[in-house]
Amino acid sequence: MTQFTTFAGEKDKISLPSHAMMTSSHHGNRLLIADDQRDVLEALRLLLKPEGFSVEAATSPAGVLDALTSHEFDAVLIDLNYARDTTSGEEGLDLLSRIQAMDSTLPVIVMTAWGSVELAVEAMRRGARDFIQKPWENARLLALLRTQIELGSALRQSQRLEAENRLLRAEGVPQFIANAETMQPVLRLITSVGPSDANVLITGEHGSGKEVVARTLHALSTRSSRPLVAVNTGGLPEGIFESELFGHVKGAFTDAKADRIGRFELAHGGTLFLDEIANIPLSQQAKLLRVLESGEMERVGSSQTRRVDVRIISATNADLEQEVAAGHFRQDLLFRLNTIEIKLPPLRERRADISLLAIHFLDRYARRYRKTAKTLDPAAMQSLLEYPWPGNVRELDHAIERAVLLSSGEIVRVSDLGLKVPRESTQRLEELSLEEVESLLIRKAVDRYGGNISQAAEALGLSRSALYRRLQKYGIGSS
Repeated sequence: MTQFTTFAGEKDKISLPSHAMMTSSHHGNRLLIADDQRDVLEALRLLLKPEGFSVEAATSPAGVLDALTSHEFDAVLIDLNYARDTTSGEEGLDLLSRIQAMDSTLPVIVMTAWGSVELAVEAMRRGARDFIQKPWENARLLALLRTQIELGSALRQSQRLEAENRLLRAEGVPQFIANAETMQPVLRLITSVGPSDANVLITGEHGSGKEVVARTLHALSTRSSRPLVAVNTGGLPEGIFESELFGHVKGAFTDAKADRIGRFELAHGGTLFLDEIANIPLSQQAKLLRVLESGEMERVGSSQTRRVDVRIISATNADLEQEVAAGHFRQDLLFRLNTIEIKLPPLRERRADISLLAIHFLDRYARRYRKTAKTLDPAAMQSLLEYPWPGNVRELDHAIERAVLLSSGEIVRVSDLGLKVPRESTQRLEELSLEEVESLLIRKAVDRYGGNISQAAEALGLSRSALYRRLQKYGIGSS
């Protein structure tokens, strides 16, 4: 027969010895147990500790919720009754519902006396994974805990992989082409800081290749086997910013039909690429800063703190020092982001790379569209070298893709490229199409505000999301 030993503790939460409070990553699985009888808790601790479990105990529903807010657990073992002389189980059922709302993947096992099996079945209907009867059989309890912890871990991993597969691009790491003299300092920086965990800020004009640099940095790092998760932070409406980055729990708001993993959790162990970082609303910058400083976050609608281990690579075409001076960007956030800054030159300042990039894009799109091998005639190549490329590498990419699709033979000619020397200063407004006028006005607004999408959108009378759709439509990209 099991011997019970009484021990002292707080009213709602019992602090067990420090050696029993270690995290599961070092000393077994982390388990939260809850019962209003302290001798039951002590008996469970004496059983579980030698089996490698790290145990924390609580004596009330409030203590359970407090523990779940402060720490992560692999499983929870709870009694259904806490108030003296109460056998209805309502306290336990309500606690179960609240735990499910906090984390639906966390295995919860209920404890019940012989006479309340029906209550245990109701608990399982509400989300409990299994139940154990008092007095318990040690072997069955241990087997049950290990099974449910393993299943819970598999469920979390499945949820994470499903979300990763939905977000990660299939193409993998892009080829990085940079032979021009102006790109050599960039290459040296990438080679130097790539293998580190240092946060990197990549700056440069629209379309200059900032995302390619980010993916190259990730490929060189020790995190390359883990995900690189990219998010256009400037394109997120303020109302869903937190949900996208930090995730949410079911019922957190009207459309929250199920738990959702945020980008930070998806990137755990890997790299998070924050594009258009300058356009994050000032009201959201403090929330991002907190995660960068502490490595801790909560999903929207949850009070449970989760730890995330991510490397941050961010990008912008704006001058963040000017944004700080203007009061649009937090200086402390800038300090966190730009441990190392990599400045990308525009394509017009790296013309030695134009021919190499053009040949690379020719080969890519010929294979993608199953066309015969393509070559550029001398006049076409010369036109590429002379063109000013206001859209940088992205514009060159689009021009070659168009040429591959339109050229009838193996030779790509000048006419296939569709390059137009800017005529903004000489062409009359009435000679332009509606789309050309809109594209012209958007380019001018973006240039006038130094690439600040929020300010450009306000000047144009558009929402940020509407402006982003037009930037994509006209090839006025972000990276």
